[in-house]
This record gives sequence, C-alpha cells and structure tokens, in this order.
Amino acid sequence: MHKSGLELMDDKRAMLIEKITNVIVEMVHYSDELPKVNFSVFLSEKLGLDYHKLAEIFSKTKGITIEHFIIIHKVERIKELIIYDELNLTEISYLMHYNSVSHLSRQFKQVTGLTPTFFKSLSRRQRFNLEDL
Repeated sequence: MHKSGLELMDDKRAMLIEKITNVIVEMVHYSDELPKVNFSVFLSEKLGLDYHKLAEIFSKTKGITIEHFIIIHKVERIKELIIYDELNLTEISYLMHYNSVSHLSRQFKQVTGLTPTFFKSLSRRQRFNLEDL
C-alpha cells in the first residue's frame, strides 16, 4: 500500500491534521460562502476541540500556522475567481471576507509576489494543486 502512495493513519495526530486540512479546504474552496465567525471559532466548533490545541498540533506537525495555511488557500481561491472572470475584485473581497480590496491585494501580493490586477493580466496563470499546498 505504501508504494501506491497510501499510508495508514494510525497516528491520532496525523488524523487530526487531516481533519483540519479537510475542513479548511472544504470551507475555502467548496463552500458558497465563508463562515461569518472567525476561522478559529469555526474550526473549534467543527472539530469539537480547543482551537489553541488544534493550532499547536497543526503548527508542530506541518511547520506552518493554521492562519497562514488558510491564507494560502484563500489566495488560491482568489486566483480561481480571478481566472473565472465573473466577479470583480470588490465582489471577490466581499465573498472572501476581506475588509477591503486593498487588504485582499496586500495579502495576495505577500503570498504570490503579484498584484491581483497583474495576475489577471497574465496570459499564463500559475496555480497549484490543492494537494501541494
């Protein structure tokens, strides 16, 4: 089974990390709207565990904070929305729960090195597979 890329998840920590990852991916990429509550409250309620414990385990295991992991996924979702070209940046910032277009733009540039406007103008848009994030 290991040769085919599958591994047993005997470790409770690995299973918890998988659950956290799945909740974040589902929330950011597949929900019609992001939750109105803070992500920390959402994750805690969804998984039935204290957020600080979740954050500590996630950070130690993945080497990245939950917050940064969410930001990376939000930026990938924003890329999708820009590529679809059905919403303008104001609508995208509202949909993704940013306070303003400038906040979205700053975070987008911090992650990608590009402004959303420049990204939109690129003929070849670079996206990552969700599994690689």
